[in-house]
Amino acid sequence: LDLAGELDEFEKLSEIDEELLAKYSKVSFLNENYVPSDIEKIDRDYILEGKDDQFFHADAMRYLERMFDAAERDDIDLKIISAYRSFDEQNQLKGQHTQIYGEGANAFSADQGFSEHQLGTTLDITTPTVGGTYDSFGDTEAFAWLQENAYKYGFILSYPEGNTFYVYEPWHWRFVGRDLARHLDRDKDETFYTMDQREIDKYLLE
Repeated sequence: LDLAGELDEFEKLSEIDEELLAKYSKVSFLNENYVPSDIEKIDRDYILEGKDDQFFHADAMRYLERMFDAAERDDIDLKIISAYRSFDEQNQLKGQHTQIYGEGANAFSADQGFSEHQLGTTLDITTPTVGGTYDSFGDTEAFAWLQENAYKYGFILSYPEGNTFYVYEPWHWRFVGRDLARHLDRDKDETFYTMDQREIDKYLLE
């Protein structure tokens, strides 16, 4: 790159929220004051019936919509159960899970400040037939479709089978950008949480 090009890239990087590609899930911490730079309400057509309004990062919204519309064209009915959650909302949710499951809640529920949902770029996805029965989503055609296609729209499965952070979560998908998602799709031996953070940060510009 020439100097002008390097300065242009540096300026773009300075405006990007570095948290968007950081590792959370017991690794990094988001404080109670962190709120995504811009979140928008998700169209009700993409949300599971009976669920409250959900919000997603405005810069990534078009990729969410393109993915859900592409699934619909393939006769796959994806629905969102949960998207953006604030620090306080995650605290309340973890408290509810802990009351029911005790320490076992740590296997599937993040503490406040360690949830990818606080970034505004993460979705819990289901289908109307599965509804809130999260575990069975991994056996659906919808999940198989996501495995084949989600990377094209910049989404990755955060917690695949064998991960060391939480139980296998086929419903939990995070937007990381198309370039990084494509890299992880091609390299089946690597996942977001096994990559070095310095390597991940190279994708911030994209």
